[in-house]
Amino acid sequence: MTAMSIQAAAADIREEFSWLEDWEARYAHIIDLGKHNAPLEPHERTEATRVRGCASQVWMVTDISEGRLKLRAESDAVIVSGLIALLLRLYSGASLSDAVTFDTESLLEEIGVKGALTAQRSNGLASMLARIRRDASAALAG
Repeated sequence: MTAMSIQAAAADIREEFSWLEDWEARYAHIIDLGKHNAPLEPHERTEATRVRGCASQVWMVTDISEGRLKLRAESDAVIVSGLIALLLRLYSGASLSDAVTFDTESLLEEIGVKGALTAQRSNGLASMLARIRRDASAALAG
């Protein structure tokens, strides 16, 4: 199985969300996406994997192999779990350089998600994106 590029994953997400007519439908879809996330192992939920800046509990594990990211993450909040599902679709399998440079904020604005989030959720999302970019940048630097 070849990894999908972050641009191809974003195109799929845009198409998927284009059918959802209002924020309530998007919100329900995001929650449904989060229900399918694989849980982390108990030993992976540590202070080292916890994402700071999120109102809810979020743990993120980043694996890097052959210049590509593999993310796994979990949250105790249903809407955050859905946001994680979107981030996993975008970034798992992405090249490190794409992970550092892709404009996720614009994508989330396009699909009607970013503007509908509370300030706390927006801050948490920004913290998750910062973690992904930091881990990818560190791996690129060697």
